[in-house]
Amino acid sequence: MLVYRCFAWNERADPDAPDGPLWFPRVYQGDGRHDNTDRYGCLYLSTVPVSGLVEQLARFRGQRLIPSLLRRRGLPLAIADLELPDDAELVDLDDPAVLRRERLRPSIVATRHRETTQAQARRLHETHASAAGLRWWSSYESTWINVTLFDRAAARLRVQSVRALTLDDPLVIEAADLFGLRPIRP
Repeated sequence: MLVYRCFAWNERADPDAPDGPLWFPRVYQGDGRHDNTDRYGCLYLSTVPVSGLVEQLARFRGQRLIPSLLRRRGLPLAIADLELPDDAELVDLDDPAVLRRERLRPSIVATRHRETTQAQARRLHETHASAAGLRWWSSYESTWINVTLFDRAAARLRVQSVRALTLDDPLVIEAADLFGLRPIRP
């Protein structure tokens, strides 16, 4: 399965070193949807490349689209194409049977209350010891499927490609359009 990660990239870093495409940035985690840094690190991925970038640009809604919006901690935002084996187990939070079995409701899975979603993720991580992660829908577009990958699955992930994002990248233009980020015209 091909999944995509949008992240701050140091192109000189080894893939699993800090700011590499396979690095689980536990040091920066804590307030994310499924973060439980005392138990695991995670990667936030998507089966649709634009979804991760939308998450990165959401807080700039309505602003001008300028180069600094594509940088984090002095590093360029990049999109990594990653390969996760098709047999990797993901707890599918978009499947009604799974929600019923886990006693979850869609509204609780989709809430923006992190104390709720983090508690769910902790429980699922503990009760599904062989699961590579969680599969769920984007709160920006429900047809975009996101994957939260637990660090116990790190060895199964492979890098296909990585590219730094620029203002004229079609992916950036698509994400910017969603939020009304207006490019600066000469």
